[in-house]
Amino acid sequence: MAAASEICVRARDVIRKFDDKKVLHDISLDVAKGGIFGLLGPSGSGKTTFVKLIAGIDEATSGQIEVLGTPMPKLAMMVRIGYMAQSDALYAELTAKENLEFFGALFGLRGSRLKQRMHEVMALVNLTDHMERSVGAYSGGMKRRLSLAIALLHEPEVLILDEPTVGIDPVLRKSIWDELQSLSRQGTTILVTTHVMDEADKCDRLGMLRDGRLIASGSPEELKSRTGSATIEEAFLYYGGARA
Repeated sequence: MAAASEICVRARDVIRKFDDKKVLHDISLDVAKGGIFGLLGPSGSGKTTFVKLIAGIDEATSGQIEVLGTPMPKLAMMVRIGYMAQSDALYAELTAKENLEFFGALFGLRGSRLKQRMHEVMALVNLTDHMERSVGAYSGGMKRRLSLAIALLHEPEVLILDEPTVGIDPVLRKSIWDELQSLSRQGTTILVTTHVMDEADKCDRLGMLRDGRLIASGSPEELKSRTGSATIEEAFLYYGGARA
C-alpha cells in the first residue's frame, strides 16, 4: 500500500445499509493522490453509494472513510472536493450563468476570478454560446455538461464524477476525457464511476464492484494480466465469476 502522505482516499471496512439491506459489504480501498481512479461495475453494484460516502453526502453505517486525511463526512471539505452526481442537481428556472454564479458563491469564488472560471469551464464543455439560456431549455446531454462545468468550477483537489459521460456524444466524450487526463497530470485526484469498458481502460487504476463488493483492484493492465484477459470486460467477467 502507498504511504499515508500519498493517499487521497482511504476506505476501511465500509458498510452501508439501508434499513435491513446491505448495499456495501466491508469495502477497504486506497486511492493514491493524482491520477484517475475508476470504479467499474454494472448498475446496482454500489458505485454511486460509495462515491456519495467519499464526497461526504452520505455516511457509512460502519467503517471509516478519509479524504486527504480528514474523516468523512466533513462540511469544511466541500471546497476541496468537486462532485458531479449521476442525476443533475441544477436549477432549471435559472440560466446556466446564474447556476454557475450560485455554485461559485458557495465555493467562495467572487468577482473577476469567478467570471474567469465560468468562461473556462463552459468552454471546456462546449457550452459558451448557451450561457444565457434557461437550464430548463437544455437537453439532457447539455445538463450533464453543465453539471461537469460546475464540479470543475472551484478547481477542486479531488474531483468525483458519477457516470459523467452518459448522454454525451462521442466527440465531446473524448474531449472531456482528454481534459480529465490533463487535470490528473496537474495533480488533481479524479474518481470516476463507469460501466463503459473503454472508459475503464483510460483510468490509471480501477476498483471493480459487483453486488456491493470490491472484487478486484489494480491498473487495467494488471487486471488483464492477472486474469489472462485481452480486455477489461473479460477481466471483469472473470472476477465476477462468469468464467467462459
